[in-house]
Amino acid sequence: MNGNGHRLFFGRVMHKRLFPKRNRFSYKVYYLAFPLSQTGTLPIARNRFAPLSFYDRDHGRCDGSSLEGWARGILAGYNIKEADGEIRLVCMPRVLGYVFNPVSFWLCYDKQESLRAVLCEVHNTFGERHTYLCAHENHRPVTPQDVLRGRKLFHVSPSLKREGHYEFRFDAHGEKLGIWIDFFYGGGKRQLVTSLTGSLEPMNAGTLRKAFWLRPLVTFKAIVLIHWQALRLLAKGVEYFPKPRQNREHVSATDNLAKMRSSDSAEI
Repeated sequence: MNGNGHRLFFGRVMHKRLFPKRNRFSYKVYYLAFPLSQTGTLPIARNRFAPLSFYDRDHGRCDGSSLEGWARGILAGYNIKEADGEIRLVCMPRVLGYVFNPVSFWLCYDKQESLRAVLCEVHNTFGERHTYLCAHENHRPVTPQDVLRGRKLFHVSPSLKREGHYEFRFDAHGEKLGIWIDFFYGGGKRQLVTSLTGSLEPMNAGTLRKAFWLRPLVTFKAIVLIHWQALRLLAKGVEYFPKPRQNREHVSATDNLAKMRSSDSAEI
């Protein structure tokens, strides 16, 4: 997903749990997808109420400060100088003032428009957040075939312990977008398979109206489905794990890259 311009991403989310009880669901979604350098020209209401809007304070430090500065601070903290091109944020908008972004993706390119890193900004239903930095140890481009592994350090679901690891895969080239995140637990056995796949369209008044009416109240739908699936799992007898105290560190990186963080990295 390189090049210039604002986009709307129309896609489908899929979750499939493999054990101890099988459970699967999927639903249609849409996301904003835009370069941070062009945030000031977004064709959507910014930092004010509207049917569809984008608020800076929903991301990064969550205080309204520079989003690009936050992202580049993390990249600098891990010395990823190769990601010197555009950074694109893929996130849900606010719908009638409400937003819940289970995970937003910051796609970090080099000047040749090759993907060098991805920030996965995760929010849970308890108002907490954590960001996983996905990149290669040698900072080479991230291709659709690459699998990036990182420890699970953030509590999201009460039916999953805060243990194990994720395996991330990204296909963010052209007008298609695919993101796959699998969770492994119990001796390295894959327990959860998730995907977000779809295509991009120019973001304008027409496509924004299309998104609003074709997939209404998408952010409300996301939070309702999260709680509904949690109830379904409890009904199936899946064990409930209370939320542990959040780790002090709010940013972590995929394996090997994690040990390379510089001592003067930016505080988020």
